[in-house]
Amino acid sequence: MRTILRQEIYATKEINYFKNLENCIQDALQAAQDSNSGPRDPINFSELRVRLEACSLKLPPLYRENVLGPYVDALGGLGETGFNQILLEDPNREGVACLMQDIAQAILQHGEKYNEKTTDAYQEVVSDLYDGFLSAEDRSDIKPPDLGTIAPLVKWGNPECGPYTLPVDATINFGVKAAIVNLPPANAQHGIFAWAALGHETAGHDIIHADTGLKNELGNCLYRALQGANLVSMLADYWASRIDETASDVFGILNMGPAAGIALVGYFRALNAAYGKEPALRNIGPDDDPHPADILRGYLAASVVRLLNFSKANNWAMAIEGEADKDLITIQLGQSKTVITPDEAKMSADVVASCLVQTKMTCLGNHAFGEIQNWKDSDEEIVKEIRSILRFSDPLPELYDKKVYAAHVVAASIIEALQGGSGVPVLFGRMISILKTLHDKNPSWGPLYVRHSGDIVPLQAYIQHEN
Repeated sequence: MRTILRQEIYATKEINYFKNLENCIQDALQAAQDSNSGPRDPINFSELRVRLEACSLKLPPLYRENVLGPYVDALGGLGETGFNQILLEDPNREGVACLMQDIAQAILQHGEKYNEKTTDAYQEVVSDLYDGFLSAEDRSDIKPPDLGTIAPLVKWGNPECGPYTLPVDATINFGVKAAIVNLPPANAQHGIFAWAALGHETAGHDIIHADTGLKNELGNCLYRALQGANLVSMLADYWASRIDETASDVFGILNMGPAAGIALVGYFRALNAAYGKEPALRNIGPDDDPHPADILRGYLAASVVRLLNFSKANNWAMAIEGEADKDLITIQLGQSKTVITPDEAKMSADVVASCLVQTKMTCLGNHAFGEIQNWKDSDEEIVKEIRSILRFSDPLPELYDKKVYAAHVVAASIIEALQGGSGVPVLFGRMISILKTLHDKNPSWGPLYVRHSGDIVPLQAYIQHEN
């Protein structure tokens, strides 16, 4: 009954937020099929040491101290023999060799100015998302994370792996105190939906892994919440055992708003098409996949959007859910391929969203994630203003007031692309230009030790109100 009711509401409102969705999916598909692998891995030990030394003064102090310096020291401890042994023992770059090479690539790509404009734009999005959770402005009385307190460093590469992150609890093995985030090199030119995935990687995985005990607390909380709901018993273990990916979806949407939710649906369709399958959300969730089934992630996106603090949240949630419903067949989960009804799937998504957005966590000083980050009407107004700017021809006006952040720019670009006001490639280029301008003004990438740009806020004694 609940599903039918939602569908009827969706149909009667005739929400058409996504009229250009197919073109956006084609944009993502083209990027996913692009085999550009970016710069070659630095496998000569001596040459790598020389190149790293040359990058020293080209990185800001925070990254020289927390990334470059510790990494160079770790290489010194390994020596050429240890370095080569790691490469030989992991020829497919799936473990320690991947970690070692990705840290090197992140440093070198910044220091040697690979794809400079787009790399700076990409770094700004990741820095903004991380800063949004850790800055003094948003955290107030919450302790800093136990491991990484500076934003991840970005790199391009490994197109076969798509967007991913190496969290700080992995990079610390080389002494590095920041995560590394990867995008396929093709996403420097197209594939706007992949940029929304940065919220999942940075505001999700990197935050979760920076706080000792947070992942376990989230998983236990989620398991208890689902056990207490009137649902198929296997759903509690299914969702909770996938807490890393599940929570990352939720936190990405809290930081980037509904655009991240619909981008997730479109991106998964494109990736499935790139693998020669139907351009649709998968309804089967294998036991060995650490992600929930695609269709559940679509419903979870709608459930999270419904909890956001802006006035059109319910309209957006219905639109996203309606889009996911188009791919609904038979949901089968786990090793036994347990069949889950649409109502059970949506109700479980509601429970998951409520738990992860609204439950106060001990690791967060008895605060909920939805209290630290959320999407408000003020964010929607900023997105609306940026969308109007994105429709202009180059050169773009220099606008940016202190409340405009990179997450707003990506969200605005995705929504404008979905509306089809301008061609997706044109919008992509304008998005990059705006993000590059924001990055050039980011104090964390200047000569000072500014960990988070959100830390630089005046503490006023009195604020004048309009009424």
